[in-house]
Amino acid sequence: MNPKMNRAGLADVIATWFGCGFCPVGPGTAGSAAAVALALAAESFWHFHPVWLLLPTALLLFPGIWAAGVAATSRGRKDPGLVVVDEVLGQWVTLAGATRFNWKSWLLGFLLFRAFDIWKPFPIRRLEALPGGTGIVADDLLAGAYGALVLFMAGCFNLY
Repeated sequence: MNPKMNRAGLADVIATWFGCGFCPVGPGTAGSAAAVALALAAESFWHFHPVWLLLPTALLLFPGIWAAGVAATSRGRKDPGLVVVDEVLGQWVTLAGATRFNWKSWLLGFLLFRAFDIWKPFPIRRLEALPGGTGIVADDLLAGAYGALVLFMAGCFNLY
């Protein structure tokens, strides 16, 4: 087997988050939903505090940046829609801001991240200009941080 082919294949698996990026409608939303589903399954099994979602985020950060860059380069596009590992990372950052998990915090976290990811308030959009996979992932991490802040504040005021 060709080692370059193996790396490209692995990059696609990570970048598309195991195929979620191939969803014909709303691949970013599909990636975010998969991130929530995985976090929900893990939390129901291990019962961890939301901030612990930063651990898998940190572990996936550099492989995600690498995979996003490889997938973008191989397709000749700056940020192809099928790359959704950035949504996974950003979604987990948002959920890490929850003060507790319940159905309202899961739903609010999902909606907040999607809103900030689509809206891209200052300076999120500027991060897209960073080179390669770094630019693809960085804007979603900041969107996730904005979502985490709002989710945390909502929890402090017992809004969920």
